Amino acid sequence: MDSPYKTISVAANNKVLTVTLDRPSKLNAFTTEMCFELIDVIERADADESIGAIIFTGAGSAFCAGAELSGEGKTFDYKNRKDKINGIAPDRGGLLTLKLFDCKKPLICAVNGAAVGIGVTMQLPMDVRIASTKARFGFVFTNRGVVPEACSSWFLPRIVGISKALEWCLSGKIFDHHEALTGGLVSEITPPESLISRAEEIANELIQQSAPVSLALTRQMLWKMLGADHPMEAHKIDSRGIQDRGISKDGIEGIDSFLEKRDPKFRETPTRDMPAFYPWWKKRKFE
Repeated sequence: MDSPYKTISVAANNKVLTVTLDRPSKLNAFTTEMCFELIDVIERADADESIGAIIFTGAGSAFCAGAELSGEGKTFDYKNRKDKINGIAPDRGGLLTLKLFDCKKPLICAVNGAAVGIGVTMQLPMDVRIASTKARFGFVFTNRGVVPEACSSWFLPRIVGISKALEWCLSGKIFDHHEALTGGLVSEITPPESLISRAEEIANELIQQSAPVSLALTRQMLWKMLGADHPMEAHKIDSRGIQDRGISKDGIEGIDSFLEKRDPKFRETPTRDMPAFYPWWKKRKFE
């Protein structure tokens, strides 16, 4: 994949794309330009059949130290935004996390250092989060006189539970990798020098033996069902999914390879072969 970006860098290796937030002199502070570059790379990776999974990390000592701040309240001054919908300017962190939420590829976050504000909330729609021993986290919004963003009020309680989410968000405290692990925000801790290699191992574990269309559909089934109000909603989608994939070329290959005791050779791709009922969730309006 080409890298036409100014605030991020990308590198592909063995079906895994690594996206690095690349403003190390600014602790990878989040800007509007970075937001739209990240959205672009996600869209391109989603449409690229050679990419099976995406890793996100940061250059230098930080993952992302939050939004790049300006004085006199200008950071969150939306008066001149031209993209307002019904008078509201969409939070750009939310545009990014919604794009991650709808991605068809497994997403892994390798947190190498400080992850504060949007630096931590952008991680929440990712499927696996691991951290180095140098990682620090902070949902610091109340300390800045604002509120959580990037859809984190939806994601965070579902990941760590409402009590822990409230503790972290109301206090705005900075906490270390140990607390992130025990609180369920990350799944494992590595030495700094092993972080990316471990993320690559996880990516390969996820995609090596799995059908890409099944991965994409399973990711969306699990994430989207977090908001369902009854298991019947899952039953409806499960039934459609198993019926569609069970008679697909990859579904037949998966069974045949198991019975023949050989590695499967999956041919279908998420760019061409998602089932007709996908995406089944409603289009949402910004009201």
